[in-house]
Amino acid sequence: MTLAEVDVSAWAELEGAAADPQSAFRYLNLCSVDAYGRPQARMVVLRRVDVARRVLEIHTDVRSPKWQEISADPRVTLLGFGPQPKVQLRLQGSAELNGPASECAAEAWSLLPRSTRSTYMGGPPGDDIGERPASESTAADADGQAFFGVLIFRAETLDWFQLRHADNRRAVFAYDHLGALTSSRWVNP
Repeated sequence: MTLAEVDVSAWAELEGAAADPQSAFRYLNLCSVDAYGRPQARMVVLRRVDVARRVLEIHTDVRSPKWQEISADPRVTLLGFGPQPKVQLRLQGSAELNGPASECAAEAWSLLPRSTRSTYMGGPPGDDIGERPASESTAADADGQAFFGVLIFRAETLDWFQLRHADNRRAVFAYDHLGALTSSRWVNP
């Protein structure tokens, strides 16, 4: 494969993963840095990809630690691995947060099935599960929309790595703020 073919293939994998729950790249590792400078990693679900703009959409609870971490430092890394053909995709870039009152979040919320919406009900992520008095329950808890946010990730670089029996391959791609490819090169694995 040429560098151009690798770039097209990687983004096609990501675009397909947003629509296919069985794709290995549907679930990505999102890495941010907490208030103490410690790296934090967690799995997220890829919801949408805009290949032309090199943008990925991820949904999250606005009460989660990752929301606070990204609010403080929007630089993040997304990492995925596809067992066939043994390809790792590492994307570095920045995240834009769109809270419950945003048009972006409202539109994304309107497209979610009830079962997915229910994941935003209840207490904040990471809190102990306990019984809350009925008086503490709010209308927002009823549908979870008040806690729903959209993370828009804009890729600045893509590090593509393929494991092979011999001669592993690795390529690095850079993109401008509009998503145009600005450089690509083969590098030592």
